[in-house]
Amino acid sequence: MSPEEMRKKAIDLFTRRFHCSQAVLAVGQEKIGRVDKAVIRAMGSFGGGVAGSGMVCGALTGGIALISTLYSRGDLDEKEDPRMWFLSHRFIKRFRELTESHGGVDCSDIARVDWKDPVAVKDFYTNPESRRKICIQLVGDAAFALGELLEEEEAKEKQAAQEGK
Repeated sequence: MSPEEMRKKAIDLFTRRFHCSQAVLAVGQEKIGRVDKAVIRAMGSFGGGVAGSGMVCGALTGGIALISTLYSRGDLDEKEDPRMWFLSHRFIKRFRELTESHGGVDCSDIARVDWKDPVAVKDFYTNPESRRKICIQLVGDAAFALGELLEEEEAKEKQAAQEGK
């Protein structure tokens, strides 16, 4: 799955009611060939800026979760790969660039909706002038950026393997 295909699919998932966190993670999982519905479910409450609190955008947390899937450890006997931190920081940097015009990486900066207010939430989803269009674009852009990072890392791994032969 190319970064552009990831963008399109993440937008599709998000517009069909996956949370931003789930949409970015799900397309990342598909790209790496490790789809895990339990993890996708676990990312659900990261939408709305962590449980609707307006904190860090779920598209960012979904991307970081995918990177951790590849490079963190699942038990204490496994060794953590330092690329987890390096790639996470690169993804954060790209995400900050994507959200700079919105004032930050928090959902409250981007969506500007009070997730605890049912009227505001309804307006977000039904009003064509709401900031939902910004979120839709950002989910796609975050998935694209994640796809690019994964492909860049894969190219480095292939080059290192060829040089090691």
